[in-house]
Amino acid sequence: MLDFIVLNWSAWCPDLDVSDNRLITTDNMTIPATVPKMLQRRLTPLARAVFSVADACINEGEVLPVVFSSAHGELSKSLAMLQVIQAGEELSPTAFSLSVHNAIAGLFSIAYHNHQEITVIASGQEGIAPAFIDALGILHEGAAAVLIVFYDEPVADFYPIAPFNLSAAPCVLALRIALNGEGLPLSLCRSIESRDDGEHSVQLRTLLKFLLADEQVLHLGNWVGCRK
Repeated sequence: MLDFIVLNWSAWCPDLDVSDNRLITTDNMTIPATVPKMLQRRLTPLARAVFSVADACINEGEVLPVVFSSAHGELSKSLAMLQVIQAGEELSPTAFSLSVHNAIAGLFSIAYHNHQEITVIASGQEGIAPAFIDALGILHEGAAAVLIVFYDEPVADFYPIAPFNLSAAPCVLALRIALNGEGLPLSLCRSIESRDDGEHSVQLRTLLKFLLADEQVLHLGNWVGCRK
């Protein structure tokens, strides 16, 4: 069993009809003033949401180890480039460099001058659990706190069948966790049962609803999360 504290969290989930001051809406989303204007112009709507949500969990001038987790990243960018190539047009080097899975994490490290450990996970069948396992490993190595950032957006209609295209709306969730402190105490343990609770994007929304609700136990795939 792995115990930890969620010190604070923030999220952007535009189709979730819930009122909570930890939820950032599209209307009040802002990019931190510390992010250079030229860098801001490179941010896609999803990247802007990641920056806005993550910034709400960081103190001014602070740098933390970060674990980014996403099933497909900004896969729509890769598809758009393939369509450009198919049309026989010239491909933009900038578009290519910002289409890789760790592009948002790279831009984040530049904007925040963050030289701490940054991990980017392309989660498979395990869903959101690998991000927690990696973050808890960093905590047990001595870090005071770790920021976990989950993000996903709908997969293009080019991928029409399961296990793809399972989420119809984008979602971003950032959690600042530690081994000690004031916040929400949680435990994470391996389940003896194997469940099909969907891929990363589906589990992400389930986790967000768990944080907003009063349930004590959260089952996701091969893992169980519990309020302590």
